Amino acid sequence: MAKRTRSPAGPGGETSTEFSVELPGSRPHQPLGFDDLGAWAPAEAVEVSLLLRRGVAGPPLPSIDQLGAVPIRRRSFLGREEFARRYSARSADVGAVRRFAERSGLTVRRVETVRRAITLSGPAREIGAAFGVELLRFGRGTASYRSHDGPLRLPAELLPIVRGVFGLDGRPALRPHFRRNTDPRAVGYAVTAVGAAYGFPAAQTGAGQTIGLLEFGGGYSPSDLTRYFAGTGVAEPTVVAVGLDGAENAPTGDPNGPDAEVELDIEIAGTLAPGATIVVYFAPNTEQGFADALTGAVHDSTHRPEFVSVSWGGPEESWSTSARAALEDAAQDGASQGVTVLAASGDQGASDGEPAGTLAVDFPASSPYVVGCGGTRLELSGTTIVSEVVWNDLAENEGASGGGVSELFPRPTYQRSANVPLAPDGDSGRGVPDVAADADPETGYAVFVDGAPAVIGGTSAAAPLWAALLARCAQGLGQALGFVNPPLYAAALAAAFRGITHGSNGGYSAGPGWNPCTGLGSPHGAALLSGLESVDGTP
Repeated sequence: MAKRTRSPAGPGGETSTEFSVELPGSRPHQPLGFDDLGAWAPAEAVEVSLLLRRGVAGPPLPSIDQLGAVPIRRRSFLGREEFARRYSARSADVGAVRRFAERSGLTVRRVETVRRAITLSGPAREIGAAFGVELLRFGRGTASYRSHDGPLRLPAELLPIVRGVFGLDGRPALRPHFRRNTDPRAVGYAVTAVGAAYGFPAAQTGAGQTIGLLEFGGGYSPSDLTRYFAGTGVAEPTVVAVGLDGAENAPTGDPNGPDAEVELDIEIAGTLAPGATIVVYFAPNTEQGFADALTGAVHDSTHRPEFVSVSWGGPEESWSTSARAALEDAAQDGASQGVTVLAASGDQGASDGEPAGTLAVDFPASSPYVVGCGGTRLELSGTTIVSEVVWNDLAENEGASGGGVSELFPRPTYQRSANVPLAPDGDSGRGVPDVAADADPETGYAVFVDGAPAVIGGTSAAAPLWAALLARCAQGLGQALGFVNPPLYAAALAAAFRGITHGSNGGYSAGPGWNPCTGLGSPHGAALLSGLESVDGTP
């Protein structure tokens, strides 16, 4: 219901009265166990980003089913410049937000029309009044974050314009999905050996492709990368760091912290697609940071990544509805431009870290636009696979492949024949993951972090591995892949997967065909390339 509120005084002392309406899905998810520490200081400087609807200079973007109905070889994509011309923020919408800012005593800091983002700033008092909330601090022990007390409110005329408001909820939104092997005797598999075991097409290196990696903490040391690649027999790839929202490549020096995530991602993607350029996007660990990182990568007209790999995530229910919607918009934007988004399915089994007995899946892997990547335990003899089962070390409190059925996203058409079970709420939901690869830290990857060798696993490893494989396939096809999920489920690609039929993730069991532990399975790389070349249809 709309209510009448009085905005703060304008620059000349005048005030204005307007109706404000609740922004659907903007109520923050407050973690259990955090105490209310009181309001932000009234004069504290605050920045907030508004994501706007698409422009209308072209036809509506294809729906998920329309995207999936076009076979790989018949696909064409909008260039980033053409996308910007058609779908950037409408000037009238930008004008409406500018007027709102002026009435509310806020400053317009940035207008990024292609990303459809407007950044406003002002003191906490004015920001809270403008959006109809009290800004609060929450804490537990030494941990604290800033958020607000309820749903955000906007003037009624802005409601159809604004897709999401970010920056007022500062709780950590994502966790990295890596697992370090702490046994000092651990050796780990060479990344090249895993690629060979999975039959990566030998004639391709990912040349001409760009892989974007989204990171939300930590960083990498160029000297670490040089030392690592010197020992692999693989040429060191070009690696570029891009900072967003004040974040940057900032190694912590803690080999058990986020540096392990960042360097694992780079070293796996760079080893398995050495001809590709690796662009690492650093952003704060918040919903705003994630939204800005994904939109920043999708709309990056400088580096132009064709693949975006995300090794971070969180339970679906921990995200605000508006955040999920904004990220879905970004993924759909990417699909129309030939960008493939991949994400780790999580390292805490079928509960995704929620209370015991809960079945939950990880977002963004649960998005129907995203290739969700689960985990296996891979046993090798040289480069020959001896066995491969679901990764499950829950009994040792060492994690397991995330997977299950979404309660928030309906089952997409491309999974209609995949025998996905019902979601915990009884509805037909999107099954997670789609694919899998080695993730058990006991059969982990030999990498280099913070000046020393390390053995690391987790579904964090599976996402960049699959990004590298798809980059090789795109090179072999001579074209971008874009939204690749529907072709992956085509019957003609069955030979491209090694089905994982044994094991469980603590809530679901593996079996023939797709399963909620490892999806379609791990790759037969060369067969995947061959199948993508010939597949002509969807499931």
